[in-house]
Amino acid sequence: MGASVSGDTPPWLPLTGIPLLAGLPSARLAEVWAASKVERHARGDAFRREGEPAHDLVLLLSGCVAATSVTAQGAVARHGVWDRPCALDKTAVIDGRGHTATFTAQTRVSVRALPRLVFLSLVEDVAVVRGHVLRVLAAEARRQQERVVASLLPAPARLAAWLLRSADPAGVVDLPASQQQLAELLGLTRVTVNRALGTFRRERLIEYDRQAGRVTLLAPELLQLRACAA
Repeated sequence: MGASVSGDTPPWLPLTGIPLLAGLPSARLAEVWAASKVERHARGDAFRREGEPAHDLVLLLSGCVAATSVTAQGAVARHGVWDRPCALDKTAVIDGRGHTATFTAQTRVSVRALPRLVFLSLVEDVAVVRGHVLRVLAAEARRQQERVVASLLPAPARLAAWLLRSADPAGVVDLPASQQQLAELLGLTRVTVNRALGTFRRERLIEYDRQAGRVTLLAPELLQLRACAA
């Protein structure tokens, strides 16, 4: 047979990059593609809102999305940023109790919206999908427990733990776009985060490049002691 040409590329090929769907055979991927509806959103669009019914599973194919929620006190909690390809808010689609956060496009994004019943059928019928979902839910339960514990720590300990968790193998951390976003991620105020960063910098625990939005860990073992401080 001759070499494949671009016209032979199946339209559902982008779905294979999504961990949830990576183990599906071609026929099931084609079914998922046919059952889902394309959506495109501009930067800044909040295309799924916390508490609204989760009628479909959002499959992020391009772009970057942030997840936030509002606490009982009215503060914004930032849960993180997701890059394509991935499936968003699987928990809400499974339990049917509404989206767990508000999802806002940080860039232009393209998604496929897969109806909830189609997704649940995959979970029930395909062992690979079911196993992935169980691992995701277990990891989310662990993260929730960690967030509860972290919320009881002083501000410097929260920041130190986050820096250690977010650093690459070279000890470099790319910060969120603004200190306000980092504060929301940690459940703190911007002033408190700025003060803690300044303290770590003066104590030579980190090197802080404000212009590049980057932190380099200089003494991770000492930061670990800070992260454990009660």
